Amino acid sequence: MSAASTGVQTLTVADDEDGLRLDRWFRRHFPGLTHGRLEKLLRTGQVRVDGARVKAGHRLSPGQNVRVPPLDADTMRRKPPPAPVDKADAKALQALVLHRDRHVLVINKPPGLAVQGGSKVTRHLDGMLDALTFDAKERPRLVHRLDKDTSGVLLLGRSASATAKLAAAFRGHAARKIYWALVVGVPRPLKGRIDLALSKRPRSGGEVMKADPESGKRATTLYATVENAGQSAAWLALMPLTGRTHQLRVHCAELGMPIQGDGKYGGQDAFLEGEEISKSLHLHARSLTLPHPGGGTLSVTAPLPDHMLQSWRLFGLNPNDDGDPFAGVEG
Repeated sequence: MSAASTGVQTLTVADDEDGLRLDRWFRRHFPGLTHGRLEKLLRTGQVRVDGARVKAGHRLSPGQNVRVPPLDADTMRRKPPPAPVDKADAKALQALVLHRDRHVLVINKPPGLAVQGGSKVTRHLDGMLDALTFDAKERPRLVHRLDKDTSGVLLLGRSASATAKLAAAFRGHAARKIYWALVVGVPRPLKGRIDLALSKRPRSGGEVMKADPESGKRATTLYATVENAGQSAAWLALMPLTGRTHQLRVHCAELGMPIQGDGKYGGQDAFLEGEEISKSLHLHARSLTLPHPGGGTLSVTAPLPDHMLQSWRLFGLNPNDDGDPFAGVEG
């Protein structure tokens, strides 16, 4: 016997929800509603915005009316709030903040911290965001993601409207992202462009990305050698022009220069000889520049994590070199 259901509701989009996608609006207000069910409600016209049929990606504006059809009690039930953040974790997270204003929060994500939960992942940044609320009325929201083992600049919006504007900058390729990596081998040529489509393939233990020129999604990366470490390794600057999962890792491996520590895509070739160098992944989101939701431009740089800084010193590389090898190139 199904749970009792609500009647039809008409909810008004709030000021701080300007630009929010409809599916994310539903996730906020009705977290028990699955995406598949929402898509069905949209296809059948049961969900409407100002009386019109729309798609899940429709961007909302303040004052618009969203028709919500009858939903059962289980769907209406709110998810339990996140568990309180341990004081030590909260203090550690707050120490990672690189930039904070009333619209935006930027942290230097450490390697090893998952951004979101998943299979067998119970400790993650998304579950601890209450520690980064500070003086805001709302819990901060993730704008983009970094792999668990990738460190560096991670952007959060401090309101729904700011998050929507920041996300739009990413979708519109207005965000300029530069990563640093230590790769095994030296690329030839030293600077170039990688155009190699990628697709997800199932593998024991989870999915993996594969080069797939025929049916994969377009993936483009610019790379530039900042400095060689002899003939065994190189310090690369990487600028992704698309945002595919594991794009930089796969592109480097396919070019025959896997990122140090990336056994998933480089196998044994991804590990330099010698006990002095860390076997952890050497990939760091160094800088991010994009339009600020309050006006102007936001530009943030993150220092290297300890294991990469140790490798830079080992090879005599200068971690303070902030020259832009992609100057003049549009992101």
